Amino acid sequence: MTKKILRALAGETLPTPPVWMMRQAGRYLPEYRATRAEAGDFLSLCYAPELAAEVTLQPIRRFGFDAAILFADILLIPQALGSDVWFVTGEGPRLSTITDASGVKALKPAADVHETLSPVYETLRILTRELPRDTTLIGFAGAPWTVATYMVAGRGTPDQGPAHAFKAEDRAAFSALIDRIAEATIEYLSAQIEAGAEVVKLFDSWAGSLKGEDFDEFSLAPARRIIAALKERHPGIPVIAFPREAGPRYEGFARATGADCVALDQSVDPAWAAAHVQRDGCVQGNLDPRHMVTGGQALIDETRRVVEAFRGGPHIFNLGHGITPDADPDNVALMVETIRAMDPGDSA
Repeated sequence: MTKKILRALAGETLPTPPVWMMRQAGRYLPEYRATRAEAGDFLSLCYAPELAAEVTLQPIRRFGFDAAILFADILLIPQALGSDVWFVTGEGPRLSTITDASGVKALKPAADVHETLSPVYETLRILTRELPRDTTLIGFAGAPWTVATYMVAGRGTPDQGPAHAFKAEDRAAFSALIDRIAEATIEYLSAQIEAGAEVVKLFDSWAGSLKGEDFDEFSLAPARRIIAALKERHPGIPVIAFPREAGPRYEGFARATGADCVALDQSVDPAWAAAHVQRDGCVQGNLDPRHMVTGGQALIDETRRVVEAFRGGPHIFNLGHGITPDADPDNVALMVETIRAMDPGDSA
């Protein structure tokens, strides 16, 4: 096993951590903006395999990241299940809403998602041919809770209030929605693996708004179910879980779900995470994305601090969340250079 990310995911502590970035293909790159203009709109880009493969490859060519993550969107699953999905320029995604049991029952069976999602699998097949040999190909999906928050509200919300309200009003119907999304996610990620993904990642971007029993039932349990099903179908496939803003619930998440790696957001102190999360295996993260905007010596110092904190165990360097559209590509290059120039004997 020679690819650095696969070595880290297998539990190996490397002298220099492998590095990639969430949303590394995106609006901060001029070449991405040009390709998106060629596609016409965001969803058309997601469903155009040649163009989606091209934007996936662009940051690899520019920065030489150790992994490429499939260019797609977490809301392709709702669309494949029968929801209407569209994007409003400058405002983000919009969906038809599901607010009761009848809406859940009207969704398509999980096994029927592949017809809609087949272009995504073709993108992966192209990437398996086009990526450099030492670059790991990562597939992904949104976790059920996060996807459900969009399906209930019809858009992103600051507090996921509509999903919490649905959960409180009809927990059985809401649980049925989570189950349907989980079933579809298993199908989707399994097909991604068959098409060439070497690692898959589960993004639970709004996990932090779940507390107590709700976190266990709607973030942890679906992740455990999805990971177990994928590993049964594809023994040895590594899975990265990202229960964003889970706080102290990051501790033990890998053990509880079977994840090979836990990705950390920037609110987590790396020293705490090294002591409480990394002891269970690989961690990923967790530089604040704002450093990709501001740059300078603070970027260098914080990059080095993250690397040093996690040096005692398996670590994949990443941001604590996705890179933002106002980021400077030169700062990304500086981050990568800083990581790769660090001598194992250095100290922050």
